[in-house]
Amino acid sequence: MSASDVELPEVASVARDLIRFDTTNHGGGRASGEREAAEYVGAYLEGIGLAPEYYEPIPRRTNVMARVPGRDRSKPALVLHGHLDVVPAIAEDWSVDPFEGVVRDGLLWGRGAVDMKDMDAMILTSVGDILRAGEQPERDLVLAFFADEENGGVEGSALVVQNKAEWFDGATEAISEVGGYSIAVGDRRAYLLQVGEKALIWIRLVARGRAAHGSSFHGDNAVTKLAAAVAALGRTEWPVTLTDTTREMAERLGAITGGTGDADEVAAATGAASGFLRSTLRTTTNPTGLTAGYKHNVIPDRAEALIDVRVLPGTEDAALADIRRIVGDDVTVEVVHQDIGLEVPFSGDLVDAMVSALGRHDPGVPVIPYLMGGGTDNKALAYLGIAGYGFAPLRLPADLDFTGMFHGVDERVPIDALVFGQRVLTDLLRTY
Repeated sequence: MSASDVELPEVASVARDLIRFDTTNHGGGRASGEREAAEYVGAYLEGIGLAPEYYEPIPRRTNVMARVPGRDRSKPALVLHGHLDVVPAIAEDWSVDPFEGVVRDGLLWGRGAVDMKDMDAMILTSVGDILRAGEQPERDLVLAFFADEENGGVEGSALVVQNKAEWFDGATEAISEVGGYSIAVGDRRAYLLQVGEKALIWIRLVARGRAAHGSSFHGDNAVTKLAAAVAALGRTEWPVTLTDTTREMAERLGAITGGTGDADEVAAATGAASGFLRSTLRTTTNPTGLTAGYKHNVIPDRAEALIDVRVLPGTEDAALADIRRIVGDDVTVEVVHQDIGLEVPFSGDLVDAMVSALGRHDPGVPVIPYLMGGGTDNKALAYLGIAGYGFAPLRLPADLDFTGMFHGVDERVPIDALVFGQRVLTDLLRTY
C-alpha cells in the first residue's frame, strides 16, 4: 500500500480525490475542464441525500450546485462556494506528481491542495457530517462549485450569476476561500478573516516599431520600447494606501507585535505571510508574460507584455491613469480583463459567528480582518447583492509558508489542518 492510499480522514480523502482530477486552467478559454470533478462532487452530494444541478454553458466547463434546507427557513440562505479548476503545474519542477494526491510527512501534496480543493472538501464533508447525523444546518445552505475561477470566472461564476441567478434565491452572504487560516505573528498565532478583495485588472502592453534586419542600425525597435516600459512598471514602488480593513488589520497586528502601528512595518513582522499582507496595502503591477519576435535576425514591429495589476477598491481609474503615465506614449495599454474590488465590514452576525467558531476550537487566539490581494468568485456573487467572506479555517504550523503555496511549486496542506478546518466549519454551519 502506497503512502497515498493509506486510510485518511474523510476530508483529506475527498481533497485527495479532487486533486487527482486534472482541472488545469491555462486561461483564455484553454482548460482541461471541470466536468469529471463536478460529477464527483455531484455524486457526493447525491450520496448525502441532496439533488445536485449542473450548468455547463461551455463544453466541459461544468458548475454544480445543491441546496440544503435549514431548520429556520425564514433566515437568509448562506452560500458556501468553491472552484474546481487549478492553475497549471510544471511537473518537472515538483518533487511529487502534482496530480497524484501524494500523502507525505502528514501533508497532502498536489495542485489544488491549497487553492482550493481543500476548501471544496471541507464544504462537502462538513455538510455530509451534519446530514448523516440526521441534523439540519441552522439556515438554508447553497453549495456551489464553479468552473474557471483561475481565469477570473469568465466561463464560470460570471455565467452562473448571469443565467442561473435563481440558484442563489434568498441568499445574502457567502463564504469561500483564502481566509480563516492562521499565521505566525512573532511567537504568537493569529487567524486572518478575509473581508475584502482588491480589484483585478489584467492589462497588455503593446509597443510598435519598424521591422528590420537584426544587423541594422535601428532606432525604432518595439522590443526596446516594451522592455523599458515593463522595467519601469515592474520597478514602481506604489505607496501604501489604507482602507478601513487594512487600517484595522494594522492596528490589531500592532497590538500583538507591540509595533508602532505603521501598516507596512507590522505586516512585515508576520513572517512567511508578510509578502502576502504587504501586497494588500498598495497597488501591485507584476509583469507575467512577454511576446515578441519570430527569428533571431529579424527586428519585430510589435512586442507585447502581460501585466497582472491589483488595486485597492475604488482606485481602478486612478491606477490605470498612473500606469499609462509610467509606460509613456510609445506603449499602448489594453485592458484584457477587469473586475471589481470588494470590502465589507468586520462586524455583524456572520463575522461574530466565524470568530466564535474559531475561538471554540482554538481558544484565546486573535482573529484579524484583512483585504486579500487576489480575488475569488465572491466578486460574481456581489452582483446579486451577496456579501462575501473568506473563511477556509486552517490551523497551520508556524514554519509552513502557507501563502507561498498559492500557485506555487509543491503545493501542500497538513492533514490535521484539514481536520481542524472541517470541524470548525461544521460547528459554524450547525449554529449560524
